[in-house]
Amino acid sequence: MANSPRILLVDDEPDLLDLMELTLVKMGLETDRAASVAEARAQLSHKHYDLCLTDMRLPDGEGLEVVALASALAAPVPVAVITAYGNAGNAVAALKAGAFDYLSKPVALDQLRALIKSAIKVPGSAQSDDPARGLIGQSAAMQDIRARIAKLARTQAPVHIAGESGSGKELAARLIHRLGSRADQPFVAVNCGAIPETLMESEFFGYRKGAFTGAEADRNGFFQAADGGTLFLDEVADLPLSMQVKLLRVLQEKKVRKVGATAEEAIDVRIVSATHQSLATLVEAGRFRQDLYYRLNVIDLLMPSLRERVEDIPEMARFLLNKLGGVEVKLDRDAEKALAAYAFPGNVRELENTLERALALCDNQHIQAADLNLAPTLPASSTTPGSKYPLQDYLDQTERAAILEALEQTRYNKTAAARVLGVTFRSLRYRLERLGIE
Repeated sequence: MANSPRILLVDDEPDLLDLMELTLVKMGLETDRAASVAEARAQLSHKHYDLCLTDMRLPDGEGLEVVALASALAAPVPVAVITAYGNAGNAVAALKAGAFDYLSKPVALDQLRALIKSAIKVPGSAQSDDPARGLIGQSAAMQDIRARIAKLARTQAPVHIAGESGSGKELAARLIHRLGSRADQPFVAVNCGAIPETLMESEFFGYRKGAFTGAEADRNGFFQAADGGTLFLDEVADLPLSMQVKLLRVLQEKKVRKVGATAEEAIDVRIVSATHQSLATLVEAGRFRQDLYYRLNVIDLLMPSLRERVEDIPEMARFLLNKLGGVEVKLDRDAEKALAAYAFPGNVRELENTLERALALCDNQHIQAADLNLAPTLPASSTTPGSKYPLQDYLDQTERAAILEALEQTRYNKTAAARVLGVTFRSLRYRLERLGIE
């Protein structure tokens, strides 16, 4: 077993260590033990490990210290943490600190095996593919997005992708999946807003034969279909509160119960969610559960709008034309200028529709500005601070000015600034991030 993956087990409970060690040895893996943060530090500094599994509470410190130690190594070691049953706060804190995944006590051996099988494929997986593939553009915003996606692919933490409609949220989700350790497993995309509320439970969790009228055979749901892979919940803000409760339980327990079944079944699914709405604002309004928000938004990714990366439009247009079959078609210089000046409220999706229409209207394989048939808009360069168009730019300018004034008034005390503005601290933090205010 000289070349077998080696796992470091960190816990001060000998019985649990024995149970985990026996399970891993049966899987053909090598293990070492540590009963404290100090022992874990010594082991990590002297040997190479493919995975570290640590309890959150240790005699001389916290499991988060082990996460930090393993992440700081020249060759970072993925860490999974063991949390007390029902302690969602510890689990989320561990994932935010860089943990690969988590298990709840009492440790279920089937979940332990699934975690190990997923984890030992992680080292190097994010570097084995080109993270630039699939997201077009060389702007600073897109370079940052690609770099962040490459990092997110190395973990199993839930990711929430925010951004306007048509900005590429599903594309980013697919790239996170493709670059990660689950790339050879299913990627299941679900539009939460397209499922009738009465069918949601059976669609997500499946049902047993005879569970209701028309249930003529057992049927798997989205979670079973995505088992081992990634479940992408698009427009997750559209989930009704009743379904949010059920989804939260599944994320906490990692088990689902089919409609009409008496027993739960374990599932191993990574969750990536997305919406064009602000979940934080919906939480404040009581339309989205705060506990589910924290479960889904462990790591966030904000996709930039097309108007925020105008320099990418020529490359994006060329890519889309090739995709639409217009390899030989040329874009007139005036057409390029018109595209750059347009606000694109529908983002990349609208750009593709615009080019598809132009491709059908153009003559002699040459797209001119008139072929684009764009709605009248003010050029970006002519927008002044007092202009009310485009409307979103005007609203952003007004909001930015109010926030900066409140920050200056309170000497950049964000808590005090939130009180001056009449919003919660969480709401202010979201606005600072959206507007790019440090």
